[in-house]
Amino acid sequence: MKIIVCVKQVPDTAATMTVDNGAISWGDAPLIINPWDEFAVEAALNLAADQGGEVIALCLGKEGETEAIKHALAMGADSAVMISDPALEGADNVAASKVLTAAIQKIGEADLVLFGQQSVDTDTGLLPVQTARLLKWPSLTLVSKFESVNPGDGKIQVLRSMEEAGQVVDSSLPAVVSVTKDYGEPRYPSFMGIRKASKAEYPVWSLADLGIETPSSSIVWPEVTEPVKKEIVTEIIEGETPEEKAKSLVEKLIAEKVL
Repeated sequence: MKIIVCVKQVPDTAATMTVDNGAISWGDAPLIINPWDEFAVEAALNLAADQGGEVIALCLGKEGETEAIKHALAMGADSAVMISDPALEGADNVAASKVLTAAIQKIGEADLVLFGQQSVDTDTGLLPVQTARLLKWPSLTLVSKFESVNPGDGKIQVLRSMEEAGQVVDSSLPAVVSVTKDYGEPRYPSFMGIRKASKAEYPVWSLADLGIETPSSSIVWPEVTEPVKKEIVTEIIEGETPEEKAKSLVEKLIAEKVL
């Protein structure tokens, strides 16, 4: 069984986003694997252990952005592929899905492609569905459990997390799956895994290697501005009794033309 798990490098979740000269800036925040993708890697490793097979980490990002791939390898992924091209600077989900689709097809013979539910920087959750559409594969979103997987028969059954219930879905393989945090706690990379990942070598593919032209983005952010900051003042309503406080509050609300 061949499983491709897509991972992304993002700023640390504790980072604060600011606007610098019309562009988004995360300052000196450290870069980490998208936390949602850790659940996808965990699911891929468990499926490969149960069914037999390999796990390939696939990452789209800038050259040198290796933290996501190294983390996936340290967790236990068998191999990795990096996609990096200067022409992809500022690519949106539409463009990214086209590039990932081309890479998945180049790797070939995948039974499953796993994503995290969403990424913590863009927070759309659209990329798994867009990639599935281009691959013309079933899209199974918000998956919290793999009920059964049978690559031989080309069938899979999953449990989708709903707001107040669960939904069991049957599908054919290959398929694209987005995994939620309800799947289970991701494993910590072992010391030996970290050492192995630090020395790992993997191919870096450009758009030319994928045989595609630069995909156009549907959304472009020419400039970003910060929202106007509002000054908030807190005032304590004084009074000897609740009645006096209520009267003072009403008078202030009338004066401010709230009432």
